[in-house]
Amino acid sequence: MEPDPDVQAKRDLTYGQFDLGSLSIFSGSFINFGYWGELEPDREITAEERVESHAELYRQIVRTLEPEPGSRLLELGSGMGVGAVLVATEFDVLVTGIDRSAAQLERARTVNADAMKALDGALSFVKGSVTDLPWGDGSVDGVYSVEVLQHVDDLAAVAHEAHRVLRPGGRIAIATFFAPDGADTSELADLLEPVGTGVDIIRPVGELAEDLTAAGFADVTVESIGEHVWRQLDRWIAQTEFRISWARNYVRCYENGILDYYLVTARR
Repeated sequence: MEPDPDVQAKRDLTYGQFDLGSLSIFSGSFINFGYWGELEPDREITAEERVESHAELYRQIVRTLEPEPGSRLLELGSGMGVGAVLVATEFDVLVTGIDRSAAQLERARTVNADAMKALDGALSFVKGSVTDLPWGDGSVDGVYSVEVLQHVDDLAAVAHEAHRVLRPGGRIAIATFFAPDGADTSELADLLEPVGTGVDIIRPVGELAEDLTAAGFADVTVESIGEHVWRQLDRWIAQTEFRISWARNYVRCYENGILDYYLVTARR
C-alpha cells in the first residue's frame, strides 16, 4: 500500500525537516506522549517530570523485549535518537535506529555525538523504511517502535519485515495510539488536526494484532496503557501554548472511548 504523495510529504515535513523536539508540548528531544506515574493534583508539572515521562515510555516498551546484555535491537522510526541512547545505555544492548528522514538522521547524529562516542559502536543510525528494512533475515534480537506506526500506511508490511529480521524467539514491541476495536471513529478527523490532514492514521488496534499474527508472530498481546498517558498528558498540555488548541481533544477522545494508547507485543 503506497501512501498518498502529498500526505507523505506532510509527514516528512512534520517528523523530519521540522524539529518537533523544540516545542514545549514535547519539552526536549524525545517526541512522545509519555508514560506517567501518579502526580499530585493542583500543581504544575515540571519540565523534568515531562522528560522523565518520555524516558519511562521507552523503558516500559523495551522491558517487554526481555533483552540480554549485548542483544541487538532495532528501533523503527528513531527520530532524534535520544530514546535509542537511553535504551543502549540503560539496557546494555546494541541499538540501531532507522529513520526515513535524512534531516532527522543528521540531527540525531549531531545531538547524540558524545553518547555515540561513549557507547563505542553500540549505537548507530541508518536511513531506511520500516516497510523494507535494510537488514538480513534473523539478524536482530528485538524490534521496537515508539509512537511511529500511526504514520505508516502499510502495517502488514511492517509486521512482515519485523518477523523476517528477527531471530527465532525474538520479540517485537509497539506503542502508539489506536482506536479500540468497534469504536466509532467518524469524529476523529474533526477533533484531531493530524488525523484530518492524514498525517496520523487511526486504526482499530485489532488490525495490528491481526497483521502480526498473519506475519507469523505468536503470543500477540494488546495492552491498554492509556491510564498512564492521556490525563497526565492533558495536564501538561494545559500548561503550554497549546492549551487552547485541538491538542486538548486527545483526552476527550480517550474519555469518549474512541481513542486509546496501546502497547502491543509479540514473539517470533
